[in-house]
Amino acid sequence: MRTLGTVIKDARIQKGLTLSALERLTKIKQGFILAIEKEDWRELPNLAVVSGFVKSIASHLDLNPVHAVALLKRDYPPAKIAVNPKPDVGREFAWSPRLTFLVGISVVILAVLGYLTAQYWSFTRPPRLEIEMPQEGETIIDGTTRVAGKTKKDVTVTVNNQPVLVNEDGSFEAEIELSDITQEISVVARSLSGKEIQIIRKIVVESEQ
Repeated sequence: MRTLGTVIKDARIQKGLTLSALERLTKIKQGFILAIEKEDWRELPNLAVVSGFVKSIASHLDLNPVHAVALLKRDYPPAKIAVNPKPDVGREFAWSPRLTFLVGISVVILAVLGYLTAQYWSFTRPPRLEIEMPQEGETIIDGTTRVAGKTKKDVTVTVNNQPVLVNEDGSFEAEIELSDITQEISVVARSLSGKEIQIIRKIVVESEQ
């Protein structure tokens, strides 16, 4: 019984073609052509690619491409199918007391870490500070003005270097004396960690006529 490799080799020799000449005609590397003739399937691509090679070679050698591919499918070794000797058996998910404990511990740990991170971030950043009065560019007539604002209750506040009492809700208010040369009001809020924020309001001080 003639095999595909024998049929192709005999037809190539009969037509007087070398492997190099057949490579130029088919654009198929002569290494692949030689592997087909020797039926060395390990040196060749998969069956679909080799089928294309065989059709092209058969056409240039005046062979029947359909018959050639049929011989290929007969001679080409079957693909090896890997068989798992111990196939995985799907297990039905079951919620267990152990899993409940692990999930509970994980939730507690994440909550604690989140709380500590939030506290650290809150402790190390400058405090919040809002100034309600005076407004930027406000004109002060009698040399005395009311300074009011809001921050956090555990923050130290100074207005033009004068300490101001901070209420439980974080609000503060103070009356300060201004001279004719005063051009701004500086409000500084300092947290327990030493972080501070400063807001400066430009003002105009005029003597009452």
